[in-house]
Amino acid sequence: MEKYQLLDRLKPGALGVNLVVEETETQVKHVIKQVECIDEHQANEALEELLPLLTLQHPHISTYQELFITWDSQISSLFLCLVMEHSKDSVQEAIERKRRARAPIDPEWMQEVLGQVLDALEYLHQLGILHRNLKPSNVVLVGADQCKLQDLSSNTLMTDQAKWGIRAEEDPLHKSWMAPEALKFTFSQKSDIWSLGCILLDMASCSFLDETQALLLRKGLREHPGSLAGALKRMEEEKVPGADTLASLLPMMLHVRPEERATARDVIRLAFESGSFKSSRVAVTLHTQELPAHLADMLLGGNVASVLEVIQSFSGRPEVQLRAMKRLLTMPEEELGLPWPLELVEEVVAIMRQHRRILDVQLCACALLLRALGQALVRDPDARAPWDSSVLTALLGATCCHPDSEELVVTVYSLLTIIAGQESAAEELQKVGLLEHILEHLRSAREHRDVCLSSLGLLWALLVDAVIVDKTPLEKVPDLLVQVLAAYPTDVEMAEAGCAVFWLLSLQGCIKEHQLEHVVGLLLHSIRLCQDRVLLVSNAYRGLASLAKESELAAFLVVVQEGSGRLELLHETYRLHRDDPEVVENICLLLAHLGSYTEILPELLSNDIKPLAQEIRGRFTSSLELVSYVKKVLQRLEEALPASAPQGGQLPCVDGRDEGGTPTAPAAGEEEALSPPLLGPPPPCPRQGKASCSAGGGGQGAAPGPAGVPHAPQGHQ
Repeated sequence: MEKYQLLDRLKPGALGVNLVVEETETQVKHVIKQVECIDEHQANEALEELLPLLTLQHPHISTYQELFITWDSQISSLFLCLVMEHSKDSVQEAIERKRRARAPIDPEWMQEVLGQVLDALEYLHQLGILHRNLKPSNVVLVGADQCKLQDLSSNTLMTDQAKWGIRAEEDPLHKSWMAPEALKFTFSQKSDIWSLGCILLDMASCSFLDETQALLLRKGLREHPGSLAGALKRMEEEKVPGADTLASLLPMMLHVRPEERATARDVIRLAFESGSFKSSRVAVTLHTQELPAHLADMLLGGNVASVLEVIQSFSGRPEVQLRAMKRLLTMPEEELGLPWPLELVEEVVAIMRQHRRILDVQLCACALLLRALGQALVRDPDARAPWDSSVLTALLGATCCHPDSEELVVTVYSLLTIIAGQESAAEELQKVGLLEHILEHLRSAREHRDVCLSSLGLLWALLVDAVIVDKTPLEKVPDLLVQVLAAYPTDVEMAEAGCAVFWLLSLQGCIKEHQLEHVVGLLLHSIRLCQDRVLLVSNAYRGLASLAKESELAAFLVVVQEGSGRLELLHETYRLHRDDPEVVENICLLLAHLGSYTEILPELLSNDIKPLAQEIRGRFTSSLELVSYVKKVLQRLEEALPASAPQGGQLPCVDGRDEGGTPTAPAAGEEEALSPPLLGPPPPCPRQGKASCSAGGGGQGAAPGPAGVPHAPQGHQ
């Protein structure tokens, strides 16, 4: 507010106070609407919803000049400030002047204003934007026969029931323009049409209804639709110009049921195509609106280059852009010429930015990008997906504009998962606030399984190789992930994705001591849920090993939560995956960390971990890292044995080898304690030609992603 000088305070509106100010540097006058907010969350939510309005471009829409939040320390209140153009006149003043003179409004002027407002509304509605606060005072006059819509509102502000209740009592005029369903805080394109119908009715009746009568008529239409017939009859008696067209038009615009109400396009056709109304703005709109189907088919029937030309030539026509993208989606792969040139990707992203309020456009554009990027990576796993900050902003902006579209969120997150596998992309995604977006979806969309699954897949892709600069957002993940997994206790894919994320969080040190019991319990539950899924089991044991390495409490929980002091689950996993070196290595890694705690060694001894470790040592002699874990376990167990146990490091082994691998004969009476002889040669070493992926080895890159994550280029799988 420092750059503005207060000139005047206008009459309060339905949502706040209007201030006339002058910008000190330019001496340009503005109107600032100050909307008092309940808290910072409401202010930020409304601000985020209104920000896209800054980019609107239409000759009959007055866009906001600036949006900001300010704190008034004198009254300890938070205000959202909306800076608008200043105008001395509006349709409200024009109606009042004619009402005082008991004279009808000039019909040509009224039709011109109606045409301009309809053109602006149709533009907004095509973008998926609602006005929500349409009334005569928000249609400002900028010339003799030129007007602009201003003061577009947000759903966050218009559904503040407490504020609306207070304003309604102070001045009932403000709510008299609202549709019946809008009074119950349900807004749609049809509620804007109702408000415009009330404005048109007020203009047409100002010569024979005073302000109070007009107010009662508007309010009565909601409960007594028949009252409109009396007003229309009076217009005919008063010989109001265009009364015959109004008699057909107003009932369609003021229908109590929104589904029966006209659209902006319906009103244009009835009033200006079929009726007697004239408007220069609508004449232009009617001339350019429709693209004949046969012409569109001909233009879009060519190759990628010709479709790209159509996209560039009809950039302001969302219906043409949508058809063009659908054509590309159905085009055979050999005709697409993948990988795409960067120019085509830029065009699709530009469409997303320009028409971000149209859900169908966003869905089609994202599906097209996903097809192109996915097929390019299938052809060449080392290919680079074209991305920059504009691509990331467009994708995140789509989810912000359409947070309730599960399909869009899942598609966008699949795209971002592919992009996150590119060099330095994960760091850039962190900078644009993607972690916060993921957390919000995990928090608010927990009942949508596919959204949760894609969120976890994207979170894994962000964490697996990236350098995390700010771990603060990650500290919120464990509790959210516990809640998500608890909501899907038998979902194997969710468990697999959750285990992968838990493992990476444990490496980042983001799982705190008070969260250990829940996290360890869920990792063990996930293993029990589906032990035959190698990826799930591997990541779960990695996570348990990482936690046990850093916390004796976590190690204790692993042993205790098995029940009755038995580590039977670990034995079961080994028996099932005894020929899979990767799974066995992760089991041994966990055992090595468990064995580092003296208090836990008796539990390991009593649960037959020693013979298990001896068998593994004998079977996987070529895996140096795995053998090192086994030796560590056996050494710790040997130290914990009673004095009567064999000394000198010569531990009996189930396959007749000592600790160094030398064959030995079993001692008398030991035969029954040994396991059956091995069948076949030991499995190949899992580390030949591979980077380390163990939780204790510091490496992360070789770990595979959770279920549902699109395959990334090599090095990120």
